[in-house]
Amino acid sequence: MGLLAVSGALGLTAPSTASAAVATAATAAGGLAHHTPLSARSALKRLMAGNCRFVKGEMIHPHQCPERRLDVATHQEPFAQVFSCIDSRVPPEVVFDQGLGDLFVIRTGAQTLDELVQGSVEFGPLEYGTPLVVVMGHQRCGAVVAAVESLEHGKDLGPYLNRIVSALKPAYDAAKASSVPKHKLVDATTRWQTTLTVRALEADPRLAPLISAGRLAVQGAYHSLDSGRVTWF
Repeated sequence: MGLLAVSGALGLTAPSTASAAVATAATAAGGLAHHTPLSARSALKRLMAGNCRFVKGEMIHPHQCPERRLDVATHQEPFAQVFSCIDSRVPPEVVFDQGLGDLFVIRTGAQTLDELVQGSVEFGPLEYGTPLVVVMGHQRCGAVVAAVESLEHGKDLGPYLNRIVSALKPAYDAAKASSVPKHKLVDATTRWQTTLTVRALEADPRLAPLISAGRLAVQGAYHSLDSGRVTWF
């Protein structure tokens, strides 16, 4: 289970007027103020507020000025980490309306996880105290489409892409076992891949103690290409 079971239960479906005012003021000032470390919940609120702006077309493009570039040239304090797909339509910094130094971002095809990638996921929480890791799948994921076609029809994608197919097979099997209609198989596989990746990270022997201590949360998410909205599970 991630930080949120239902986002609306915490009243996080839209940014508050105060939050928007703070963000606007920070942007006007060049975004140079250093923040105390956020909690996972506060970090999630910040991501949700940014996504709300993205959906409405009211982005403020924070922390993208020359002053911010110089400010973070010698240090960084990302408030969250997003592990998502390589798809060109889902850049986390845009989807969440963030800027330089705000996010650690890790991207692989269909957010597939191996030992090398897991080490990258560990980096933010262990080395910088980043309190939130978001695993984000998305609508019409090309990697999942290719993997499902390969698994359904025995199509060989070559030695390296076949590794992605193998990594997605547990999610595919879970989706098939849930008896979803064929036209929803790709979407169900994407959602299962996100869920299984969250579970794997929560079981990471170096991250689990941080989660138990309340210093880290791993949160699943799904991005709609049609609406731009990120939903949480």
